[in-house]
Amino acid sequence: MRFSITHPMISHPYHPDLATGAGVVRLAQAAEGAGFDGYGFTDHPIPTQAWLDSGGHDALDPFVALGFVAAATSTLRLIPNIVVLPYRNPFTVAKAGATIDVLSGGRFVLATGAGYLKEEYDAVGVDHAQRNAIFDEAIDAIRAVWTGDDVTFSGSFFAAAGVTAHPRPVVPPPIWVGGNSGAARQRVADRGDGWNPFPAPRGMAKVVGTASLRTVDDLAAMIEDLHRRLEGAGRDPASIDICFSCFAGGSPASDDFDAAAHLAGLDELAALGVTWVQVGVPGDSPDRAVEVMARYGELVIGPHRR
Repeated sequence: MRFSITHPMISHPYHPDLATGAGVVRLAQAAEGAGFDGYGFTDHPIPTQAWLDSGGHDALDPFVALGFVAAATSTLRLIPNIVVLPYRNPFTVAKAGATIDVLSGGRFVLATGAGYLKEEYDAVGVDHAQRNAIFDEAIDAIRAVWTGDDVTFSGSFFAAAGVTAHPRPVVPPPIWVGGNSGAARQRVADRGDGWNPFPAPRGMAKVVGTASLRTVDDLAAMIEDLHRRLEGAGRDPASIDICFSCFAGGSPASDDFDAAAHLAGLDELAALGVTWVQVGVPGDSPDRAVEVMARYGELVIGPHRR
């Protein structure tokens, strides 16, 4: 099992130190020192004020911020959580991802999602209704320029004739697909190297337009479905990463966090096929985030690996 953190800019307004170079470096280095394996950033280039006021959060650009983290760390995988792929031209995404990968020595993972905020789609000039078709085509375009020279690509949304993009990644980075729906799992089976669903109570699932995912039993049923789809596509389920959260033992930031129960929960997730765990840390201050990461490393990551 490997452990990842998303930069805790999880509110609006956010703690100002979370949006400084020193703050980003401090937290990423603290995560690496505590034994975490991955670090990432969310992707909201231009959200509405109404969304922010109703519980949304601000964000740094994930590619720029991951470049900062790459320069300040040596082992962390660089995993955005997540890049809303249809917001961007896939050829520029391919260049940004390849640049991070090359400069970090092969540590980039392109974790992607379709997103759900229509107003944000409108602001970046992309048709929200076409997002799933755009998503699929974008993955194909990225893989093409990561693996070939003199590439000609002709799709419904993107086209290029005789293009070559160097430097290439060290090896083509894994592409993870986010989302709880059957369509997301089919996208993994057809095109992905990993699946990163997210906890979603019914109310939240309705808002974001995905399937509810509340319990480990819910996750188990979805993983069974994913495995069937992978086998149907002639792919080995063991070759696919799955990233999720561990609910057992409560919040790692809580005083009554039960590390033993959490470790048992990790074993249960691993038995289902989960390979990465997304660990939430508080965003009220960098000091608090660093404290929780260190505590989690001591109580969970260290014992889990012994």
